[in-house]
Amino acid sequence: MPLVTTKEMFEKAYNGGYAIGAFNVNNMEIVQGITEAAAELKAPLILQVSKGARAYANRTYLKKLVEAAVIETGLPIALHLDHGDSFELCKSCIEDGFTSVMMDGSLMPDGKTVSTYEYNVETTRCIVETAHCIGVSVEGELGCIGSLETLTSEKEDGQGAEGTLTRDQLLTDPDQAVDFVRETQLDALAIAIGTSHGAYKFTREPTGEILSIDRVKEIHARLPNTHLVMHGSSSVPQEFLAEIRKFGGEMRETYGVPVKEIQTAIKHGVRKVNVDTDIRLAMTAAIRRFIFENPSEFDPRAFMKAARKAEKEMCKSRYLAFGCEGQGAKIHPIPLDAFARGYSDGTITQKTL
Repeated sequence: MPLVTTKEMFEKAYNGGYAIGAFNVNNMEIVQGITEAAAELKAPLILQVSKGARAYANRTYLKKLVEAAVIETGLPIALHLDHGDSFELCKSCIEDGFTSVMMDGSLMPDGKTVSTYEYNVETTRCIVETAHCIGVSVEGELGCIGSLETLTSEKEDGQGAEGTLTRDQLLTDPDQAVDFVRETQLDALAIAIGTSHGAYKFTREPTGEILSIDRVKEIHARLPNTHLVMHGSSSVPQEFLAEIRKFGGEMRETYGVPVKEIQTAIKHGVRKVNVDTDIRLAMTAAIRRFIFENPSEFDPRAFMKAARKAEKEMCKSRYLAFGCEGQGAKIHPIPLDAFARGYSDGTITQKTL
């Protein structure tokens, strides 16, 4: 089975009332854990690569790892660029065979200054026009990913708004979302609802004051046919934190996005849920335990095997929570040129109310 587009996946998820897990990949074991879990549950999945992952693992290695996953599993897999910050990066990924790219125009090219709305529209629209010419899907972002507790943004791969932000900047405006979708014609919209990248999202169990699932509902009511995306949505399981601390790690008290809140968001238009931090926590906890319990072991394969197993179990729990178990067989790859024709002749378009 060839790689599929996220557009195709989201349409199936929309009809089925579930969401697709989008998992960040950086090396072989991470790819294996994610895809082995999906294969057991026959779930579709998105493997996403950040700018930092490309720099760390080499773009060619990552691409070949994903190609191997497609061959080994036979599952519908989309290859997606996470948080693209320039036309050049998005274009490079499209040329590398990615079936989906994200243009994050919420920040200026320096990766730390909040952009103007006009800049975000123009840069996102430019990527949409380029990608849609060959049938590749595009995700955009409106609003800044960051904490409603601290009014700050955590950096991810060196990117993140600096200084103190306002609640208006940290919550996507529903009216502006309608205009943004209409003007850019993107395929999926990442919205800001108070979540942050990394492990340190909330200092307490989040309530509606600092995690606005209500904002998801408001935007979905205005854009019922637009596929919404949750960033910074790892759940930061407390058992992983406890395990890391028990075996020598240092983690401050922190909380993530409760799975039940993600499930509520899925009922209100969220079709893509990003997961990265939970992978890191699961693997780190397993590695720390293994090395502590096996102090004479020096073969990296031994502790990476333990890490992969822990990651796999975590991913299985997410596929089940997102409702995509068994949905893989219902997705049949549509050629990119068919999507390109649909975008060109207006058959595929974002209709707003």
